[in-house]
Amino acid sequence: MCADTVRTVLLGVSGSIAAYKAVEVASRLTQAGHRVVTLLTAHAQEFVRPLSFEAVTNQSCLTGEFAPHGGHRPLHTELARSAALYLLAPATANLIGKLAAGIADDVVTSTALAVDCPVLVAPAMNARMWGHPFVQRNLQTLRAAGHHVVEPAEGWLACGDLGPGRLAEPAAIVEAALRELGR
Repeated sequence: MCADTVRTVLLGVSGSIAAYKAVEVASRLTQAGHRVVTLLTAHAQEFVRPLSFEAVTNQSCLTGEFAPHGGHRPLHTELARSAALYLLAPATANLIGKLAAGIADDVVTSTALAVDCPVLVAPAMNARMWGHPFVQRNLQTLRAAGHHVVEPAEGWLACGDLGPGRLAEPAAIVEAALRELGR
């Protein structure tokens, strides 16, 4: 890929058992020639380690809003300036609610409010949570703000239930991300 077509993708990962799939998403986007910078919530770090993302992207993984970065501007605004796409995968009900309410209390949510690039949300949660009216209302709020949603798959969930809410497969998420980058 030519240097002028390399785009920066910010990958925000929240605390879901499905966070392990985000490593494959990061790897595939990197292999497609994009610079992937991963941002992890504190809960995401309970499921995946920053080193996993750093190994597949060759980029530092950000875990805190106030991490040293050698610049003079706030980290989340610096990231926002460089982003061609902000991909949130997996996006838990908690993260979706924070985004819909405009809450910025960590590097993932603060960056979400600072970007002016397309935002792609890939939800992952229990089927009952997925169907809850508050979650659906929050998703409608995000869509109304211009965010795009990669619909979750149906299948066996970590809790043992069967139904919708399973994070879409990495290939489907990457396909949606590449489509957004091509717009």
